Amino acid sequence: MRPVQFAAAALAIGAAAYWWYSNQQDDQAAADSQDNPPEPTILGDALSTVTNLVTSVTDAVDDPQVQAFLALIRVGEGTTGPNGYRTMFGGGLFVSYTDHPRQLNRRNGITSSAAGAYQFLSGTWDEMRNKYDLSNFGPECQDIAAVGLIKRRGALADVLAGRFRSAIDKCNKEWASLPGSPYGQPTLTYARAESVLVSAGAQITEAIA
Repeated sequence: MRPVQFAAAALAIGAAAYWWYSNQQDDQAAADSQDNPPEPTILGDALSTVTNLVTSVTDAVDDPQVQAFLALIRVGEGTTGPNGYRTMFGGGLFVSYTDHPRQLNRRNGITSSAAGAYQFLSGTWDEMRNKYDLSNFGPECQDIAAVGLIKRRGALADVLAGRFRSAIDKCNKEWASLPGSPYGQPTLTYARAESVLVSAGAQITEAIA
């Protein structure tokens, strides 16, 4: 099955499940009291998964919620300045946006090819470049690739819905600077993350800190 067909099928299944669940709710409400209404946790999770699958990365990249989350990542990665999209691991700058610089840099005993606003390793960049047919390593393409990684972690639907704590906890294995990352590197706190998101205009729908 092609990706578009799969996404359409998944959306149809989610819609059918929601219709069935809504009718069951109506029947239950008519038969019983409403003191303890059933919780749609499983259905909600399923619909969130469907939303993440069918949401286009290129359509989502300009969404204010997504832009706020990208700003949070840049704060964590230390790339918020005017040269953030040109920054390599260790703080040096590359010259051309033609391609990922593919340069190994060393700092504090660590050697890495990480570069750009979201500190892409060269191999990770190649995956996203090929997946989304990105023509260069410029800021716009870097943003698209970062959203692609957010989606791959299953967090894009959370970001769009303002569930930033959930999104952070899914993406902190992708970006080691996010709160709760397991890699032992310095991270932002959840409180700091919330402050950054609010400053960036995010609409937060669940507690972060």
